[in-house]
Amino acid sequence: MSLQEEIIARFGVRPAIDPDQEIGRRVDFLKRHVTQAGARGLLIAITCEADSAVAAALCKRAADSLTEETGGTFLAVGVLQPYGEEPELEACYALAKALDLQHIIETNIEDAVGEISLEAEFGLKSIGIHQHLSRGGKEQVKSRTRSIMQGALAGELNLLVASADHASKAAAGLFAEEARSTDVRPLASLSGNQVGQLAAHLGIPLTAENGPKAGTGFPGAGVSLEEYSLYLEGGTLPAGTQTKLEEQYRRAHHKGTLPPGI
Repeated sequence: MSLQEEIIARFGVRPAIDPDQEIGRRVDFLKRHVTQAGARGLLIAITCEADSAVAAALCKRAADSLTEETGGTFLAVGVLQPYGEEPELEACYALAKALDLQHIIETNIEDAVGEISLEAEFGLKSIGIHQHLSRGGKEQVKSRTRSIMQGALAGELNLLVASADHASKAAAGLFAEEARSTDVRPLASLSGNQVGQLAAHLGIPLTAENGPKAGTGFPGAGVSLEEYSLYLEGGTLPAGTQTKLEEQYRRAHHKGTLPPGI
């Protein structure tokens, strides 16, 4: 088995998908996990990217379907988590409204990140290291603070936390820690391009000025989201590009197993 075949098998990506079928499968997956957990619904972080929009749309469909089927009340809660003032926040609110999410929570993480970073710097100072947190270190604090906040809210509301990560990002080692802190991963076996197909099928715009962006937030070490997607769908890349991709995968492979996904 080639490394490409091994990676494809690990993430379960299919070479082609039927959007209708995939939407149904993933909504059923979410409903099953909510029911098994005895939860009241799902919580999803809202960003202005296609993966977040698709995951939120699936969560909304699952919660609405459970409400209709059971006569109970199941929630799909969107969480916006800016750091200070972020220009995309208004667009994220517009996206949440377009998805008809009835419950939106905004939690600004700036103060919490500042306190944690300050305490970490005091800790370093206590062992003779006088420095501010590095940029990478502070980004880790931001990421984990968002995860902690999602967990706190979901715990109080008895919700499952849904991740918006997909196979292209997982193979690149992006968002692995955030995904491990979630309960369900409804996009786990889709490539980034396939997430885009679901977005189009759901009527979610990918290039509108105030809508989600298809290819942002993907620092793939010189390999694009589209190239990761083609590779995971069994396609052929130029030798140099494939080498870069596989080297990045090997570096990220140690980051461990992920929560249940479909």
